Amino acid sequence: MTREETSRLIARDLLKIKAVFFRPDEPFTWASGIKSPVYCDNRLTLTAPDVRTDVEEALARTIREEYPEAEVLMGTSTAGIAHAAITGHLMGLPMGYVRSGAKDHGRQNQIEGRLEPGQKVVVVEDLISTGGSVLEVVDVLRQAGAEVLGIVSIFTYGMKKGIERLAAAGVRNESLTNFDVIAEEAAKEGYIRPEDVARLIRFRNNPSDESWRA
Repeated sequence: MTREETSRLIARDLLKIKAVFFRPDEPFTWASGIKSPVYCDNRLTLTAPDVRTDVEEALARTIREEYPEAEVLMGTSTAGIAHAAITGHLMGLPMGYVRSGAKDHGRQNQIEGRLEPGQKVVVVEDLISTGGSVLEVVDVLRQAGAEVLGIVSIFTYGMKKGIERLAAAGVRNESLTNFDVIAEEAAKEGYIRPEDVARLIRFRNNPSDESWRA
């Protein structure tokens, strides 16, 4: 399966189970107050076995193709943990995860699972928006001596801020699908009107500008 075929398959899967749900005429409100035409919850993939299989096999395939030197998978907490575990199982690779902060008890770990300095790591994330949270994980792993090959994620918005942040940190991300493809597939499948696609892309390009609602 080509990368393009994978991207469209995963897009259709996410739409089918409403892990990505478009509502341009009745936008959702983010915690920041920004009005958004899209809702995303990739955790729903875990409760849809057929979609989960597509996602995990695609993650494994992408890691083999793009990061063939990978020795360890590290999930982001909490959304990336299950995907790192299942993909690691499919690939026969060890996995662990990075907490959002160090524990306040026991060994006070922030990295869970065995990680040796110098090991080549791929970070498994469910969603990339502005890139802030996943870059914190990358920083923790680098401080622990890991060689972070890059990130693999299910979905990326492709927001300018996220792209610039990743580039500045020297971090590569490979996503199974992206906002543009999902918007196109949503129009094809009748979830949204064809004329809504341009509005959605305007939102993606500048979420704080609400002119897309006009």
